Amino acid sequence: MTERQRRVYPDEPAGPFPTPPTTYTDPEGRDIEIGPLDGGAGPEPADGALEALTRMYVQFDPADRAQGIPPTGEERIRQWLEPLLEDGINVVARHEEGVIGHATLVPDVDDPETVEDLSEIEWELAIFVLQAYQRGGIGTQLLEHLLGEAADRGVEWVWLTVERWNGPAIALYERVGFELCGAESFEQEMSIHLA
Repeated sequence: MTERQRRVYPDEPAGPFPTPPTTYTDPEGRDIEIGPLDGGAGPEPADGALEALTRMYVQFDPADRAQGIPPTGEERIRQWLEPLLEDGINVVARHEEGVIGHATLVPDVDDPETVEDLSEIEWELAIFVLQAYQRGGIGTQLLEHLLGEAADRGVEWVWLTVERWNGPAIALYERVGFELCGAESFEQEMSIHLA
């Protein structure tokens, strides 16, 4: 644990996790490509990455929004995505030509530009899969490959919040190695220590 940490983390590191890219065939027989996406570091140039993710989030079912994210409306979605692409670690799931899932880690610091050692800070996780692709293992693939990508880059400390009644998400996080580290009235915090 470092002086920059505000949460409790498991003593034992989890992992190792697979790293992208990979192709996963879901139970519907769809070939899903899992790969990194970091501004211009992924297959699309920076503007293309922003537009590809914006198209996905415009389709996102409002019933699947949690804690106010993703936002609604194209402009608000773009504004929300820009810092994720600039400062975060991102992995996406693609089917055919479109992005259908996105997992991101965002540095939990006021000024990401000042971060020199990725292992010294905490990273907040968020993950989204379009409704038509949920319950087919794609979220698990995204999560595991994001954690593998993050560990390869030196990230050690990851946390998330999840609504208490979101049993499927909590079960997924626990299967991967997250542990409960705090609770509010409607949300739980979970954390993982990466190897």
